[in-house]
Amino acid sequence: MAAAGAGGGGAGPLVVLGGCYQQVLFGYRLREWRQSWDPEADFTHHAHTASLTVVAVNDQYVATGSKDETIHLYDMKKKIDQGSLLHHNGTITCLEFYGNTHLLSGAEDGLICVWDSKKWECLKSIRAHKGHVSSLSVHPSGKLALSVGTDRTLRTWNLIDGKSAFIKSIKQNAHIVLWSPSGDSYVVVSNNQLDIYSLQTASISGVITCQQRISSVQYIMESIIAVAGDEENVRLYDTDSQKCLCEFKAHETRVKALHFFRVGENNVLATASSDGYIKMWKLHVEEIQKCPELLSEVNTKARLTCLAVWRSSVTQGVADQGAHGQEHAATNKCFEENKNKMEATLLVGATPPETKRQILHKRKTLVKTKAKTKKIKQ
Repeated sequence: MAAAGAGGGGAGPLVVLGGCYQQVLFGYRLREWRQSWDPEADFTHHAHTASLTVVAVNDQYVATGSKDETIHLYDMKKKIDQGSLLHHNGTITCLEFYGNTHLLSGAEDGLICVWDSKKWECLKSIRAHKGHVSSLSVHPSGKLALSVGTDRTLRTWNLIDGKSAFIKSIKQNAHIVLWSPSGDSYVVVSNNQLDIYSLQTASISGVITCQQRISSVQYIMESIIAVAGDEENVRLYDTDSQKCLCEFKAHETRVKALHFFRVGENNVLATASSDGYIKMWKLHVEEIQKCPELLSEVNTKARLTCLAVWRSSVTQGVADQGAHGQEHAATNKCFEENKNKMEATLLVGATPPETKRQILHKRKTLVKTKAKTKKIKQ
């Protein structure tokens, strides 16, 4: 890790992260985002021996996946290299943190791994797809995950026991799957088509078709999604009507990745492109048809492949207290109301809701009990 500075603003810093073909992770810090959105070069991290494919964050760690088949970890709070996870035998295709307790990873070896993000042990290795795992998404409850792969299937996983809850054949290989903020619906992307699924019916409720292959999607709100593809424009769609609400030119060449976050009064969409630029756009959620306002941009001079924004716990607290706190509360209420519906649809006969720590403790106790019984019998 080559650092260019340290410290942060009183409201908590933001760090924009961009991975590239040149095996490097760039970090740009926004120290005082309340006053200025101009990013400062913070660090470069060259931990991989092949191009980066994905980057994921929680409020402590940054995890990067690569074509070198490894996952690399960096502790943003302690400013130390945490080492690598070496379980997969194929390009790492997807990474997603669930809070501060778990990291899920998927790769071209067809496996999905569940990692304990405290001890960094692999708790579960699931043979998820016959081909590659292309994308995964964890439900807001942490009990379910969706995955798509090159075997033309959409799979639902019960994360309580690590078993498949539902398998759906799809017409073509999908490369993106993503839950909505409430977990009441999800989208599946195949080439240039985005299918919107209702959790209640497990069927397609709408279709959005783009001219070019879709490279990245991000939910802005429960019914608004940002879509980027192999072109310079980004579009915002209404998932209920499937109509395009806004379209703007974000870059000079194709947009590779999107990352949406809220901080204070700001709804910010970060974009990364093959042209080497990372840009941040302020969205006007109340007037979504208005073109976003460009807050800042930085030229990495590299071929970017992936994007994320790390926020300290202080910054996330500021985000929760912002203008959209009521919206978050409404989303959580919506999720609670649909919780029973979800479990009835996909988790019939599943383990009753418990915390992962309790379940892990019970499993360890069960193993010890079986071992003692075996010794007594001998």
